[in-house]
Amino acid sequence: MNKYRISLKPRRVSPIKTKYRRIKTAIPSPSFVRNFSKLSKYEPPLLSEMWGKLPVCWDRAVDFQVFDQDGNCWIDFTSGIFVANSGHANPRIISALKRQLAKPLLHSFTYVTEIRAKFLKKLIEITPAFCQKALLFSAGTEATETAFVLMKAYGQTINKKKVGIISFRGAMHGVTMAPEMMSGNAETLAIYGYSDPTVFRLPFPYPWIDASLSGKTRFNKDLRSLVQSGMNPKNIAGFMVEAYRGWGAIFYPPGYIEALADFAKKNKILICFDDIQAGFGRTGKMFAYQHYGVEPDLICAGKGMSSSLPFSAVMGKRKILEAPIGFGATHSTHSGNPLSCVAGLANLEAIERGRLVEEAAKKGKILFASLNGLKKKFPGHISYILGKGLIAATLFKNPKNGEPDGEFASRVCERAMQKGLLMVHTGRESIKIAPPLTIPVTALKEGIKVLEESILEIDRENLNT
Repeated sequence: MNKYRISLKPRRVSPIKTKYRRIKTAIPSPSFVRNFSKLSKYEPPLLSEMWGKLPVCWDRAVDFQVFDQDGNCWIDFTSGIFVANSGHANPRIISALKRQLAKPLLHSFTYVTEIRAKFLKKLIEITPAFCQKALLFSAGTEATETAFVLMKAYGQTINKKKVGIISFRGAMHGVTMAPEMMSGNAETLAIYGYSDPTVFRLPFPYPWIDASLSGKTRFNKDLRSLVQSGMNPKNIAGFMVEAYRGWGAIFYPPGYIEALADFAKKNKILICFDDIQAGFGRTGKMFAYQHYGVEPDLICAGKGMSSSLPFSAVMGKRKILEAPIGFGATHSTHSGNPLSCVAGLANLEAIERGRLVEEAAKKGKILFASLNGLKKKFPGHISYILGKGLIAATLFKNPKNGEPDGEFASRVCERAMQKGLLMVHTGRESIKIAPPLTIPVTALKEGIKVLEESILEIDRENLNT
């Protein structure tokens, strides 16, 4: 367990002034201290304990930079937790939202609107051919919850007992009940007081476990364990698969997903990929599942679908999306919200016109070449560089015993923040890097240089203690 906590008390740091970064106050800055103090009066004290956040008070975010009220400016390697694929405050999105505000139409429940029709037409046009229809929601957890129900409903059209779902232990599909059951966190399930007995969980095939086995062998081995524990393949309706394991941008080993797809086909089991964090160009392909060379039945999407406002979707084959699941089960209050649809349509156009999928693939080569260079430079500290395109994770280890080193990762993330670089602080042994796909190569390289400086400084401090 990583006990290190990033300090919320201001600390004097060296001033920074480059083309892309500026640090001119103590960090955390006065605006953070002031606003965090106000928030603490009205919110539970979770911010300092929750991972994924750094003590920065966002005032503006433009393209690949984040600004506070105190004149500080950071290069953003987070995309606001993998959302701003087409850049923060993309001009195309801003212009489209202004036109919609002037209309005005801010909310429409699920009544028919022209903008929802336009967005869905564009979404289906740019997605793979098997995506024939889509359901729109506000958050990723709504999408995965709905996909969970859709797979069970469709399974019952084949066999009334075909309601089982196979997922992966520890997966992150959201924070509502079905995603938590698929993840299998014992503490959360104990609070619910219930766990769906038809949900079965495979272990995630981490590269440091059974690495000598092929992906196909590992899948078959783990599947046999489920069958031996009482799972009947004939009663499995679907697989829910993270496109990659989120905390470390860890893709499945070659052959694993292909074996899963073969098994699914033989047993009439649906495959749903949770591409919420990874979709819309992030990995150098439109969707991350495309790296595996298989065709699923459903995709859950979100985050980068709008690069801004709350928006998510379940997309897939018509026969599954039209499965009978009861009145009102496939929409929510803000399904197809007009502002979200406006932002989503403008975002998809920005991705197309800016060739951002290709940009992510091209810049990803620069990113990974640089990160692998850091791995060679710090072999005692860096165990893995993982990911694809413009999603990467640097995994740190203790040079004395080779064990995962979450404290070192947290300290590096904190130091980089003090130098004008925001990265995704996982609280584990990993730091995630995911800049907007629009980031200039010069800014990308500058950010990686800051990461290198931060590793070097924390390493030296450790040697001197």
